[in-house]
Amino acid sequence: MKKLKLLVTLAKRGAIGEKVKITLRELADELEISPQSVLRLLDEMEKEGLVSKEVLGRKTYVEIDHEGLAFLESLCDAISEALYNGVIIGEVISGIGEGAYYVKQYAHLIREYLGFDPYPGTLNIRVLFPKTVFDALCGVRPVVLPGFTKDGRTFGDVKAYRIRINDIEGAIVVPSRTVHPPRIAEIIAPVYLREALNLKDGSRITLRVVKG
Repeated sequence: MKKLKLLVTLAKRGAIGEKVKITLRELADELEISPQSVLRLLDEMEKEGLVSKEVLGRKTYVEIDHEGLAFLESLCDAISEALYNGVIIGEVISGIGEGAYYVKQYAHLIREYLGFDPYPGTLNIRVLFPKTVFDALCGVRPVVLPGFTKDGRTFGDVKAYRIRINDIEGAIVVPSRTVHPPRIAEIIAPVYLREALNLKDGSRITLRVVKG
């Protein structure tokens, strides 16, 4: 664990692709160990091919080597796979009141491409986990509702990501010209979700992204 913390600390200090000057005291304070322990860790990590260091006079320069970078990348991938597995935890919030209008306009496409008749409105949630809704949707292929023109007005493409909330199917919709920040998810479903799930503003809700 200490070696991992030291690698992360070095990466944050810019020791990727070049050697950076470090002081044992600063690293020791950050890792809450002694300077002697930091030096011992660096020596061990150098032997393992994780870092390379160079001492010039009283100055020490350290760079994360290929093995160290590969280790950090593999760990990052493993953590991402474990955490970002299609689960979204959010908090119900009130929308800006335009959901019903747009659901009505796209209803025929939702029926054709997603296979259900949408309730005329959306459920908005503030994403609490992961950091943004796009972190959970990364790598998931959306269903694209194609744009169209109606009564002289242009409606753009909408990306729809299938989800399940308990046993209720639905979708997160992301318009091509969205006004929502990345922490807000807009959900459509064949039922009135607030009523079906007894939700109100502030209620916690868990969504599961349907992959494939």
